[in-house]
Amino acid sequence: MQFNKPSQNYTEAVALEYGRHKTPVVSAKGEDALARRIVAEAQKQGVYVAEDPKLLAMLSQLDVGQEIPQDMFTAVAVILAWAYWLKGMQPGDEMAQPKRG
Repeated sequence: MQFNKPSQNYTEAVALEYGRHKTPVVSAKGEDALARRIVAEAQKQGVYVAEDPKLLAMLSQLDVGQEIPQDMFTAVAVILAWAYWLKGMQPGDEMAQPKRG
């Protein structure tokens, strides 16, 4: 798993939203140019980008707005734990953050 790898070769991307929902939800997904836009916007917003081809394959089967199924909890939790740690945050801290835009 890699975070924020400076690559422009993304051919597929899935974005997850967590913090306002009980379970992570697919907030965006796309291929080719859209995938690159999703990754670029995430990086612009300071969101950590993880590259995990197996998890991507599973997440890409979900629809936008769909909660991740229970069998993906552990894999997503590992990525979320790293993202929180890298930002010096703990789960729940995002609720205290001012909303952007």
